[in-house]
Amino acid sequence: MAESIKKNEDFKLFYQNGKSFANKYLIMYALKNGKEFDRLGISVSKKVGNSVVRHRIARLLRESFRLNDETFHSGWDIVVVARKSAKGKDYKDIEGAFLHLTKMHKIIK
Repeated sequence: MAESIKKNEDFKLFYQNGKSFANKYLIMYALKNGKEFDRLGISVSKKVGNSVVRHRIARLLRESFRLNDETFHSGWDIVVVARKSAKGKDYKDIEGAFLHLTKMHKIIK
């Protein structure tokens, strides 16, 4: 079970206090939230592409999170920022990049 992070103040908190790791397609910030569930925030800039492209990347990230949620330690707030290079990539590429960053943050069991 996961919730979304939507408020601008929450995103700012991550950018200031969260630990970040990055790879070719994504940047991930993570903080412990002290709760029984994980929360996911997704940021895809207009620099990445038009609304169709941005929403597709967001859907791929949400799906990557949803399908792998059982393998994560609970109690994390995660913010994922898509890079320009994520444009046009398929699900396998985005999921691979997402899982790579969760391993770097030690969120995955």
